[in-house]
Amino acid sequence: MTKLIVDGREVDVPAGATLLQACEAAGAEIPRFCFHERLSIAGNCRMCLVEVVGEPKPVASCARSVRDLRPGKDNAPPVVNTRTPMVKKAREGVMEFLLINHPLDCPICDQGGECDLQDQAMAYGVSKTRYHENKRAVEDKNIGPLVKTVMTRCIHCTRCVRFTAEVAGVGDLGAIGRGEDMEITTYLEAAMGSELQGNIIDLCPVGALTSKPFAFQARPWELTKTETIDVMDAVGSAIRVDARGNEVMRIMPRTNDAVNEEWISDKTRFIWDGLKSQRLDRPYIRDNGRLRPASFAEAFTLIASKIKATQGKRIGAIAGDLASVEEMYALKELMNALNSPNIDCRPDGTKLHPSGGRASYLFGSGIAGIDKADALLVIGSNPRREAAVLNARIRKRWRAGGFPIGFIGTKADTAWDYAYLGAGPETLGEMVAGNHPFVQTMKAAKHPMIIIGQGALSRVDGAAVLSLAAKAALALGVIGRSDDAGWNGFAVLHTAASRVGGLEIGFVPGKDGLDGRAMIRQGALDVLFLLGADEVALSPGTFAVYIGSHGDDGAQAADVVLPGAAYTEKSGIYVNTEGRVQQTERAVFPPGNAREDWAILRALSQTLEAKLPFDSLAQLRQALFSTFPDLAKTGSRLIADPATLSKIADMGMSADKAPFNEAIDDFYLTNPIARASAVMAECARLSTMRMTTAAE
Repeated sequence: MTKLIVDGREVDVPAGATLLQACEAAGAEIPRFCFHERLSIAGNCRMCLVEVVGEPKPVASCARSVRDLRPGKDNAPPVVNTRTPMVKKAREGVMEFLLINHPLDCPICDQGGECDLQDQAMAYGVSKTRYHENKRAVEDKNIGPLVKTVMTRCIHCTRCVRFTAEVAGVGDLGAIGRGEDMEITTYLEAAMGSELQGNIIDLCPVGALTSKPFAFQARPWELTKTETIDVMDAVGSAIRVDARGNEVMRIMPRTNDAVNEEWISDKTRFIWDGLKSQRLDRPYIRDNGRLRPASFAEAFTLIASKIKATQGKRIGAIAGDLASVEEMYALKELMNALNSPNIDCRPDGTKLHPSGGRASYLFGSGIAGIDKADALLVIGSNPRREAAVLNARIRKRWRAGGFPIGFIGTKADTAWDYAYLGAGPETLGEMVAGNHPFVQTMKAAKHPMIIIGQGALSRVDGAAVLSLAAKAALALGVIGRSDDAGWNGFAVLHTAASRVGGLEIGFVPGKDGLDGRAMIRQGALDVLFLLGADEVALSPGTFAVYIGSHGDDGAQAADVVLPGAAYTEKSGIYVNTEGRVQQTERAVFPPGNAREDWAILRALSQTLEAKLPFDSLAQLRQALFSTFPDLAKTGSRLIADPATLSKIADMGMSADKAPFNEAIDDFYLTNPIARASAVMAECARLSTMRMTTAAE
């Protein structure tokens, strides 16, 4: 630690800290435009000038390390001032320069109310300027359907350039020209190709980069802000939903260093237009091959007639990727009351099962554990498509150095370099046998990690692949190392927000029950409940009851459609891929006659004469927590014992030789909300064009 005196207050800070960070630790407010804690230092804007006693000129505090300060007389701590006349005059001069060419767009700028330049001009600027020359004008750039540009406002802080290069790992943005002629651009004005590009909207300190879908829709002070979590993937990013009235207007990130830091994917950010498209707002019944509007009472009566004419073993239920724990628990209790063992939360066919222990289906190290890892083996996964924010964390660790990565599966553009080891289980078997050169790399690491994805686990032989991966974890020292017994580097990467919660409450087939793939076979069942399960292909002859928010594939194939609530319209518990228990909060109410899914199931149970023992969400959660007490610990991670992986490793099954395929074909169209979004459809179209061009 290093001592220094800031505005008369002595503070201790790490020697590697910047002067800006030291001043903030002392409680001083330092304005800045180019500096960002998660990006490299550029020192462009000079707004963070401070006075270091003994130096003749103001110092850019973001670019000066504390260790570079010279001590005072008699080896006294260095003295830094942030409020002296020198500092005031220097900041006013910098602000005057920044505003020379900045247009007077404040009344019509979408950044109004959230503009750093506007705020700091009020705090550190002067009331008039000495410059009266014509302002420069820069042509706007078309960089895709997500980010709107007004480049005349750009102050060349280069935050956007550094983010795309360092965090997103793409070379989409850069600077051309020099001095007054400098411009930020995509060179050929092509659409940006990163799944994280929307984050540059938050990073831009002026109105040069704003949200194109949100442009001119609302002002920040008009919006009601609700802190919740994202369910577009299994990461569970912290988000804020901004709504006006009963309409979601935008989605913003919140900081959670343990999960998403302060980034979110473009699917998370721009999905909101899909929340109001193709919505189910009333029940429907299929008559003569066509769905017609109906009442809940009529729909329940029809379902009851089918249930009463059917045995329990001929009834089943599949939970989709966006279902919360509460509604899966309610559906499970209803199936128990109907004596049905046929339930499953794994419509993709993944072979994960609660009987294998939590270590077999959790991201063992935690997402933040990636920062600690020093070697990585990726099996059957493309994190860039399956969990874009988590992929940025892998890239962050890779950029820090000393992080070799081996890759088994379909070759992919991951935004980090890797050693391609092979395509399928044979290569993994070589790792277990110790016959592969990368084995020594893993064994030499202090904190090695294995990430196994659904591309490896959702195959017919997924259980054998899981067993092989567990053997590799034991053989390579990924768990149970003598030098760090607490390290668990066996990490399962999920693609569905509901999956871990479903496994935790045992939403899997009971004794002699059918799994999701078996349930949809022709003649397997008479009645099938689909709880937001759209990625299933129903066979003729099964009476299907769909409960969900959108008129997607599940609703199109159903005989009865019951309108549910989207994730922004309910309070629900979700468990992310690392086992962190989190909760969504209601930002708006469901449209029309739509209801929360658990409430629909509770009302239906009464008509079926199998009444569920709760009348409110609080009572449901009380019943849930009495059976699964760990789910009451919101914000904490479920504890997994990695020693249980030895049971998985000893299953002794043989895997097929077929290569691992990617679990996600199109990043932008993975769920009903995404498929209802016009913005996501355009992003998917551009992504397909890029891949086609690259293939040619």
